[in-house]
Amino acid sequence: MSRPQVASKQGDRVSVPGGRRLRRLDRRDQLLSAATRAFARNGFEATNLDDVAEEAGISKVLLYRHFDSKADLYRAVLDRSLKHLETRVGTDEFTMESIGALLRAAAEDPDGFRLLFHHAAREPEFRADMDRLRAGSVAIARRQLAKLIPDRQWAKWAAQLAPTVAVDAVIAWLDAGQPDIEKAAERIGRVLAAIVTAAQQTVHPGHT
Repeated sequence: MSRPQVASKQGDRVSVPGGRRLRRLDRRDQLLSAATRAFARNGFEATNLDDVAEEAGISKVLLYRHFDSKADLYRAVLDRSLKHLETRVGTDEFTMESIGALLRAAAEDPDGFRLLFHHAAREPEFRADMDRLRAGSVAIARRQLAKLIPDRQWAKWAAQLAPTVAVDAVIAWLDAGQPDIEKAAERIGRVLAAIVTAAQQTVHPGHT
């Protein structure tokens, strides 16, 4: 079924009610921002395209000009949030210095951060994507922790745990009202360092 045609294009601009025009990419970004807020507020299942259109201040038919379905829109929201995160934090390594960057990225896009690491993993249609995201984070942690933790099993344990703790700590920081970011980075760093220290400890038979 073809999507409704609701706005006339002139070059790379889109005419909208009221005579105001936005470039197509600007309009798309505006819609993604509105969708991020709507999905973060009510979740994927409980949010419909009417909700997103109302959040964006447009008609639903204009929304269909940019996205084929609610799932298409949700995936675009996740992709946008992930790109923002990768731009701010990087994709090759995660060090203690990266914690501040992670906090700043979350502060700039709190709804997107929560969608990526809290909401989307609970949505069956998007769970596989989020599992791949987590697997990538664990793989980065394993490469780095292998240099610090001699025991491979404990290195694997730490690599599984550290990304989860880091993300949960950032979400807790957002929920707490984003107290001093430098102190937050230092305290989250201490927690992650404690995981590494615990994994480095050798437990001899007969001892606890």
